[in-house]
Amino acid sequence: MNSTKFSSHARLVRSTSAAALGIALMVAAQPVFAQDAGNAAAEEPTEGEIVVTGFRASLEDAVNEKKRSDQIIESVTAEDIGKLPDASIAESIARLPGLTSQRLNGRANVISIRGLGPDLSTTLLNGREQTSTGDSRAVEFDQYPSEIVNQVVVYKSPVASLIGQGLAGTIDIRTIRPLEAGRQILAVGARGSYTDLGALNAGSNDTGYRVNATYVDQFADDTIGVSLAASYVDESFQAEDFNAWGYANINGTTVIGGNRSFVTSTQLKRLGLVGTLQWQPSPNVTVTLDGFYSDFEDNQIRRGIELPLGFSVNADDPNTPIDERLVPGFFSASFDASRATVVDGFAVSGRFPTVEGVVRNDPQERNAELISGGFNVAYIGDDGWRATFDFGYSRTDRNELIFESYSGTGFGAGVGALDSIDFTSTTSGTVFDPTLDYSNPSLIRLTDPLGWGGGVIPQAGYFNNRIVDDELKQFKVDIEREFTDSFVSSVRVGLAYTDREKSLTPEEFFIRLPNGQTEVNIPQSALLRSTNIAFQGLGPIVSYDPRGLLDDGVLILQPNTANDVLGKAYTVSEDLLTSYLQVNLDREFGSARLTGNVGVQVIFTDQSSDGIFFPPGAANGVSQDITLGDDYVDVLPSLNLSLDLAGDWKLRFSAAREIQRPRIDDTRVALGYGFDQGQGVIIGGGGNPFLRPFRANAVDFNVEKYFGNKGVIAAQFFYKDLRNFIFQGLVPFDFSALPPPTNLPANAPLQGFLNVPSNTGGGKIYGAELSAVLPFDLLTSALEGFGFTGGVGWTDTEVENDQGDRQRIVGFSKWTANGTLYFEKAGFSLRGSARYRSNFVGELSVFGGARGNRQAVEELIFDGQVGYDFKGGALDGLSLFLQGQNLTDERFSTIADPTNPLSVIDYSIYGRRIFAGFNYKF
Repeated sequence: MNSTKFSSHARLVRSTSAAALGIALMVAAQPVFAQDAGNAAAEEPTEGEIVVTGFRASLEDAVNEKKRSDQIIESVTAEDIGKLPDASIAESIARLPGLTSQRLNGRANVISIRGLGPDLSTTLLNGREQTSTGDSRAVEFDQYPSEIVNQVVVYKSPVASLIGQGLAGTIDIRTIRPLEAGRQILAVGARGSYTDLGALNAGSNDTGYRVNATYVDQFADDTIGVSLAASYVDESFQAEDFNAWGYANINGTTVIGGNRSFVTSTQLKRLGLVGTLQWQPSPNVTVTLDGFYSDFEDNQIRRGIELPLGFSVNADDPNTPIDERLVPGFFSASFDASRATVVDGFAVSGRFPTVEGVVRNDPQERNAELISGGFNVAYIGDDGWRATFDFGYSRTDRNELIFESYSGTGFGAGVGALDSIDFTSTTSGTVFDPTLDYSNPSLIRLTDPLGWGGGVIPQAGYFNNRIVDDELKQFKVDIEREFTDSFVSSVRVGLAYTDREKSLTPEEFFIRLPNGQTEVNIPQSALLRSTNIAFQGLGPIVSYDPRGLLDDGVLILQPNTANDVLGKAYTVSEDLLTSYLQVNLDREFGSARLTGNVGVQVIFTDQSSDGIFFPPGAANGVSQDITLGDDYVDVLPSLNLSLDLAGDWKLRFSAAREIQRPRIDDTRVALGYGFDQGQGVIIGGGGNPFLRPFRANAVDFNVEKYFGNKGVIAAQFFYKDLRNFIFQGLVPFDFSALPPPTNLPANAPLQGFLNVPSNTGGGKIYGAELSAVLPFDLLTSALEGFGFTGGVGWTDTEVENDQGDRQRIVGFSKWTANGTLYFEKAGFSLRGSARYRSNFVGELSVFGGARGNRQAVEELIFDGQVGYDFKGGALDGLSLFLQGQNLTDERFSTIADPTNPLSVIDYSIYGRRIFAGFNYKF
């Protein structure tokens, strides 16, 4: 696509003032509100006692965690040190009832709770809010190595003492506590990986590996505890990606508008470190200092062809000779309607006789460094008093480079050799049959094939580097008083302060050819083995490393200093002061017992955004500093009740006022506007620093039947009355305080519209979930070792924008389901898993690193694992395993028209991934 096509809206630049803490404490303490992680000191089994270990023990821990909690939760616990049940945190979380994930480059990346997108939930690490590697608040879970995680708890209902809660739910990632472990542990592990698509690009790999180690110990009569964990990943991911620009209308026929077909190779390298130091100077006081560090490198190369098709045809007269209708920047395609096969107005096949393709060799780099931690002092008195002080810190520094490199048959539209391409559109994308050999370096040259540089100065590519800094500091004080022989078991009060600042700095350059050249041969020394785009019928293409050409001076960079580039920069600052009161309840009524809590949380918010404002008609570089923002208060009452009944039945009820703060990038200062002659008003667009949170009144009701500590069947029902939602759309705006547009007519109204994220009326979200953890020996002892865990969730929405139109929520799936059948006995383990989500609105990275929403189709993914744990003998403590992910090679696909499965926009194949490895605990 033409990288010079930036928004005409002027945007606003920020002035960055983030100062990192002098030392990376890398500390994170166990939250005062969290339940025990279920990894307390292991007791020696008595003679003849059956000890359940591995996946079955992990499920029992999750059942016990759910049973003990007064909130509505789900959880997953590591089978053993360094052994989460899946290859990644996101994979494990996505198997919990009511949760699912969206894949990025074939790996689970973000999580949706109850069918709602990641922007409506919050992620914590050891009870503290985290900065993110993306533009929003949503945490990308591939940042956290699964080997360092001890437990993940998902809160589906809020409680007053929970800081940083989300509207759909809150995910708390927990690491090990050495004093709770109660014993010395030394564990190591390694695994190799293989992707069956092979090494699609030159220099890429189809194999990879990861290694990990964990050490836990206690000293000084168990008053000092230390835990250290490290994980290193070097894994490859491969993908075959079809992408359509969209679908054009040519004289009443719908036809593919353009195409990008790529093969993508990604090399992920990640170092994760966790360290925890605990000191118990007295039985009543525990001091915890711990933290997390992640160095994340995601290097990618995408090679393929971009074809201007239906959108490049002169629809008024597609038969006009090419030389008569070409102008600079106008593409060169034509459509032969006589050879088209049209079904219900859609061209399922046909020919474009004059196509000028662009061969693309595009590296992308995504590097992120995350430091997170804190300091915690907890006092538990003998007189019923408890107190906690907690400090948390999180920082993410991210660089995201998108490097586009173009080559083709000649400079400018219609100058080089034109291709005659037949096409057939299918439900897996459009397949092409070209006549040109795109792997011939004497035909394909470095140039600007379609005049994207304006037809005068060649633009041989575009260099877009996005620098994001995100820093968060959090302080919390909590005091609790316990009571005996009272319906009120304790009262808690607390105060928390959160300071967050996130900034974006753009660095954008045109890629040119030196000395005013319009075409350059690709140096022989730079040529790599050709890349095969056979999955879309396009065959091999010329391949090279554009970064090497840039280093050698074959390509050069020219800064893009346009206002709309500089105006992309911003800083968003947030200061939150949260106070809460929580009353915990505990009372027996005959054979029944009622527990729970009632409380209120009050949040004072002060948000602002800094940037640069470019007045309409101002020359490049002429700007004004601007700061805009707002302050407001949210009062959030909550009630959680759990009634234990005879027969191991449990009823739960929750009612709460819930909020979710808006995406950070939606609250940026960014404003461009002009007078629209057609509508006769001023219209602009950008961010909205006055944006308020999503808000809802929520009710939950659960019925749960437990089978001791081994199993549970649960039915969950929820309803959220949305009082405030956020949509992108036109809102009235008074421009009288801003400089008038240069084309504003005399006496024109200054009341206009802005196309920005805005708070609108709400709607309803409601649904039900059915989940189960069922060891089959509950039915008969003959099935000991066999079992099932899983669930199905149904969610529906009635959400309207400010115009009263029904809207789809990003990430929303009406149906989600997952299930795992397992067998585990005598050291041998076998499990097969499936997870399903119905169609949903997916968020993808689109042009220039911006985000875009597309309609994704349903997915059904199968995984499996077989393993063996040695018990006794010389190999005692050794575990071997073999895993398979995406065993049916399920695609990721989006479509333009839900009623037409041929209108494919994205169709990606990630292949099957196989892992083999071991864990050894000394």
